[in-house]
This record gives sequence, C-alpha cells and structure tokens, in this order.
Amino acid sequence: MKTKAELIPECPVATTVQLIGNKWKLLIIRNLLQRPWRFNELQKNLEGISQKVLTDSLRSMEADGIITRTVYPEVPPRVEYALSELGESLKPILDAMKTWGEGYKASAAENAPKER
Repeated sequence: MKTKAELIPECPVATTVQLIGNKWKLLIIRNLLQRPWRFNELQKNLEGISQKVLTDSLRSMEADGIITRTVYPEVPPRVEYALSELGESLKPILDAMKTWGEGYKASAAENAPKER
C-alpha cells in the first residue's frame, strides 16, 4: 500500500486539484474563511449537498490538514469545523477565483444579446 506522500501527484496543480478540486470542498472552504461552522449550519448553507458528501468532504479535508474539528465537552456535544493554518493559506486562491468569477459575470452580462 502506498504512503500518503506517494499518492501526491508530481504536478503541483494536480496536487491542489486533488485536495480541493471539487465544488463542495471549495464551497466549504469559502464558508470556513468567514468563521467556524457547525455541521448542520454547513449543510443548510450548501444547498444540495447530501449528508454523506458533506461528511466525506469534511473527513477528507481534516485528514489532509486543511480543516480542524473541535468537539466541545457539552451536552449535547457541539462540534465546530474551522480552517487550519494550511487551510487559511488557500484564501488567495479563493480570492482570485472570486475576482475572476465577478469579471466573467460582468463580461457575460455585457455580451448578452439585447432584447428588441
């Protein structure tokens, strides 16, 4: 069985895509850049995500060191997810994606066919 290090692609872009390259992980990171979130808050905010996909995404990102999971000793138990320092380092990538998306939307609006 290969070690975690052996599973990392040689190409740095491929590495990034492997770690955060799906719709849900990017949107989870977007939310966690604001503040820590609880599971149910994330599920309600991310319209269309299933409980299984959210659970799998959070577990994967925790294993990769992108997020932290904090369980508070309360009754009932409270669990919060937050970005780790490594996860916080993704902010410039998401900022660039936001800027690009805003530019694209503006360009699409300008180039949309005009009604007569």
